[in-house]
Amino acid sequence: MPRSKSASDRPLRDQIVESLTPDDAAAEHARLAEEIAAHDARYYQEDARTVTDAEYHSLRRRIAAIEARFPQLRVSRFDHSKVGIEESLTPDDAAAEHARLAEEIAAHDARYYQEDAPSVTDAEYDALRRRYEAIEARFPDLRDTDSLSEKVGAAPASKFAKITHVVPMLSLGNAFSDEEVVEFVARVRRFLNLPVDETLCFTAEPKIDGLSCSLRYEHGRLVSAATRGDGSQGEDVTANVRTITEIPHVLKGEGVPELIDVRGEVYMDKGDFLALNARQEQAGKPLFANPRNAAAGSLRQLDSAITAARPLRFFAYAWGEASSLPADTQLGVVRAFGSWGLPINPLTILAEDAAGLLAHFRKIGEMRAQLGYDIDGVVYKVDRLDLQRRLGFVSRSPRWALAHKFPAEQATTVLEEIEIQVGRTGALTPVAKLIPVSVGGVVVSNATLHNEDYIRGIGGDGAPIRGGVDIRIGDTVVVQRAGDVIPQVVSVVLEKRPEGT
Repeated sequence: MPRSKSASDRPLRDQIVESLTPDDAAAEHARLAEEIAAHDARYYQEDARTVTDAEYHSLRRRIAAIEARFPQLRVSRFDHSKVGIEESLTPDDAAAEHARLAEEIAAHDARYYQEDAPSVTDAEYDALRRRYEAIEARFPDLRDTDSLSEKVGAAPASKFAKITHVVPMLSLGNAFSDEEVVEFVARVRRFLNLPVDETLCFTAEPKIDGLSCSLRYEHGRLVSAATRGDGSQGEDVTANVRTITEIPHVLKGEGVPELIDVRGEVYMDKGDFLALNARQEQAGKPLFANPRNAAAGSLRQLDSAITAARPLRFFAYAWGEASSLPADTQLGVVRAFGSWGLPINPLTILAEDAAGLLAHFRKIGEMRAQLGYDIDGVVYKVDRLDLQRRLGFVSRSPRWALAHKFPAEQATTVLEEIEIQVGRTGALTPVAKLIPVSVGGVVVSNATLHNEDYIRGIGGDGAPIRGGVDIRIGDTVVVQRAGDVIPQVVSVVLEKRPEGT
C-alpha cells in the first residue's frame, strides 16, 4: 500500500501530544487505535480505502508520538509502528513475520479456548489477526491449508473426549465502524445481484460474551454437547451441560426434527459472577477475571458436580446439522427454538437496511450496562435461509453474517456514588462507584475521577474537557481502560441524565 509521506503536521502534532495529560493521552490512544484498525480492515480485507494516504499516515504518526510520550500505552504485542506496513516487507521478511504471528496467535488461541485464561485483550488479538491476514493478502503464497485464516479456535484439550462437528462451527467476520456495516449490506446485495427496490432483511442480536456450545438432540432428546474447539472437533462436555437448568433435556412442541445440533452461548450473569468471586475469595481460591472466563472454566470441568454448583446460563441462536428445519428464515428458526423450551435472546430484531442495523446497535450499546450479562457487540445475519445458502462461506466465516464490535475497552454503565479516597500522602481523590461492567475483559466497579475540576468538566490547563459537561451521581457514563491506565470516566450520556440530578 504505497502511502505518501507528509511531515507538515509534525511540529503541531508534537506540541499537542506534549500538552496531553496521561488520561487524555490514554483516551486519544484508544480512539486512534480503533480508527486505524478500521482503516486497515477496509484496505487490506475489502480493497477499499476511506482516507487518503496522507490522512492515514497522520493517524499513525500521532499514535506513535503518543506512545513515545507515554510508553505505558504501548503494548509489546501490538506495536503500532509495525502495523499496516506489509507493503514494505520483502518476501523473506514477510515469511518470518507470518510464522512469528502464527505462533503467537496459536498460543493466544490455546490460552483462550483451552485454558480459559486470555493474555491479551480482544482488541490486541484482533490486531494480530488483521496483520496476519494482511500479510497473506500481500503474499498469497504464504497461505495454505494450515493457515490460521482457515482455522477457528484451538484444538480440544486432551483431558476431554472429542466430538466431531458434522457442520463446522465457524467464526464471524468483524466490523468496527458504521462504514463497514454499510459496506457489508452493500456487498451482500451485490453478491445476490438484488434490484435496488428489493427488500433484504437482516436479524440483529446481541453478541454474548461466553463460550460457544453445540447441543445435539435426537428425537427431541439431548444426547451430547460439545465446545467449539477448533471448529471441526470440540470437547465433550455432555455431563456438564446436563447440569445447566436452562438447557432442556427434552425438546417439546411442534416441528421438533429427528436430529438437530442447536448452537448457542453458555454464559454467566454479572451478578452471579460477582457472587461466585466472593465465594472464591472467602475460600481462598483464585478469582475469575471476568464472566466469560468464569463460564468457560465452569463448563470445562472434569467433575460435573463443580459445574452443577456454578450458575451457568444459555442462549440458543444458531444450528449445525439438522434433519429438517421448522422455518425458512433465521428468525423463524430461532423463535421455534424458544417454543421448544430453549432460551433465546428477546433483543433480536429484524432490520431492512444498514440504517436499521446501526440504530439497533446504538440501542443495544445504550442498554449494555443494564443487561444482566456481558456482550461485546451485535451480530447481523441475512434472514432468509435460501439467501444464506447462496452467499455461502469465505475462509473461516459466512458471507451472510457479521459481528459489529463495540469500541475496544469501553463500556457504558451508571455512576451510583462518588467516594473520596485518601491516599498515602493525604491527597484526596474522588472515585466513581459504578454498576459493575466488564471493560476490556476486566469487571470494573470503580473508576478514577482525578479531581474536582475533572468532575466539573475542566482540564488541567483550565480548558473545558468533555465539552464542559460535568459528572453527576446517577449519570450514565462511558468507562474506559487503556493499557495500564486505571479505569476512568471519559464521557457522560447526557440524554440519559435523570431529572433533578
